[in-house]
Amino acid sequence: MSQLTGSQIVIECLKEQNVDTVFGYPGGTILNIYDELYKHSNEIRHILTSHEQGAAHAADGYARATGKVGVCLATSGPGATNLVTGIATAYMDSVPMVAITANVAVSQLGKDSFQEIDIAGVTLPITKHNYIVKDIRELAPTIRRAFEIAKSGRPGPVLVDITKDVTAATTEYSPEIPAPIQPQTDTIRAKDIEKALELIRDAKRPFILTGGGAIISNASEEVKEFVYKVQAPVASSLMSQGVFDQADPLYTGMLGMHGTKTSNLGVTECDLLIVLGARFSDRVIGNASKFAKNADILQIDVDDAEINKNILITASVIGDLKCVLNQLNTRLEQQDHSEWIRRIEDMKEQYPLVYENKFCGPAIVEKIYEMTKGDAVITTEVGQHQMWAAQYYTYRRPRSFITSGGLGTMGYGLGASIGAQIGCPDETVINIAGDGCFRMNMNEIATAARYNIPIIQVVINNHVLGMVRQWQTLFYGQRYSYTVLNDAVDFVKLAEAMGAKGARAETLEEFESIFQEALDSNTPYVIDCQIHLDDKVFPMVAPGAPIDEVFTEEDLESDC
Repeated sequence: MSQLTGSQIVIECLKEQNVDTVFGYPGGTILNIYDELYKHSNEIRHILTSHEQGAAHAADGYARATGKVGVCLATSGPGATNLVTGIATAYMDSVPMVAITANVAVSQLGKDSFQEIDIAGVTLPITKHNYIVKDIRELAPTIRRAFEIAKSGRPGPVLVDITKDVTAATTEYSPEIPAPIQPQTDTIRAKDIEKALELIRDAKRPFILTGGGAIISNASEEVKEFVYKVQAPVASSLMSQGVFDQADPLYTGMLGMHGTKTSNLGVTECDLLIVLGARFSDRVIGNASKFAKNADILQIDVDDAEINKNILITASVIGDLKCVLNQLNTRLEQQDHSEWIRRIEDMKEQYPLVYENKFCGPAIVEKIYEMTKGDAVITTEVGQHQMWAAQYYTYRRPRSFITSGGLGTMGYGLGASIGAQIGCPDETVINIAGDGCFRMNMNEIATAARYNIPIIQVVINNHVLGMVRQWQTLFYGQRYSYTVLNDAVDFVKLAEAMGAKGARAETLEEFESIFQEALDSNTPYVIDCQIHLDDKVFPMVAPGAPIDEVFTEEDLESDC
């Protein structure tokens, strides 16, 4: 046992948790911690981002790509509040993250001191838990508890706010080895397993929907075994891309607002919908009263708060998905639904994903898949490009698609790609963005250039806020209120000014050549892809409509 300052305890606790990288931005109240971090730079790498929001997104991307806890640091006041969007993004998508902020001294709290903010109060609704540490004796236990909470059960972000006097004070410190996080199994009830098996055995037309929880629980192999045993078609939510091999014939595509016709119609026709770690987002279910109206619904989830929240279900099993599937797979006999599978195969042939043969988002995404052979980590911003990336890249393994699903955070992907690349340095990491999203946090290109982080930034540039314009076209009488971005911003020059490489593509041939150069360059590279301003994402379900009322561009034209 030794006497350490609060700042030394912070660093020692990070080392206890095997933290190898933190993302952040220094400031006055957190200087003591940064001074100590400087002395341990050979043990913990610090990435100085261009903005605290970039640090939060980078910690998030690091966590999603590696499965470990991401860590970000910020000073008090505006430094802490700049983390808020990143914390909320992680909260909505159940990402394990610990945000460490510093605040003014205890004697200055509540006095409107310079750069004082009640960041614990601000983040209360968007964290799994948060703390303000005013007593140094509580510092080490609080940090350890923060990591435990962030990782356990349904993961999420935890904020630890430390007053500046605590970072300077001293107390006795004893190192501890963190106890391993055990999967949640105490809530798995035998009668729930029996009911699940009964529903599966009785089903004639079962359909499986995977959610982000399947990735979080590392259940990819168990999902595969379960799918084959049930012999059922599989659709994914946006958050579960790659948990089931999308090259498998049983995969039907994404479900929901921009899901495939096969997935949406298949769920509507099925008699049992088995939901693996998904929370029934409104973008998945459409009109809740008409969702899967012909089916029993079996939901397996670690969080009992998600049961009967958005959709009334028939039965549930609460617990870690990997553990639940292991129990089901052990007891379930091989099922035979050959006739139902043939019906789904006919749908897939009848309703393939198609797009006009030109230089467009889908063509760019397919070319990226072809040239990476599917061996890459794709991050995205939010909008049309995000949907194209989900629809047209074939994800064959988990943690290869990283996006903001629940919060829909424009400006997320670039920071996330930096975190993913640092967490997985041997991976090719590509961020797919629209020009509107790229503008929001494009300053992080300077971060990538500073550390020579070899991300490839593909900007699908239509000079408009594409998804908003699509809604304005379809539902707002083509009144394009403040969605046109046709100005003089030059992303190629901007990339070069920040120390990265940049090039512009106006044809698929140009893109292929530039993208190969980017793959070979081992340096941050921005590719500005010029597409038509009125390209749209199809299929689509109108907001509030049942998902079986999914339509394509051809459907719209035939109705005219």
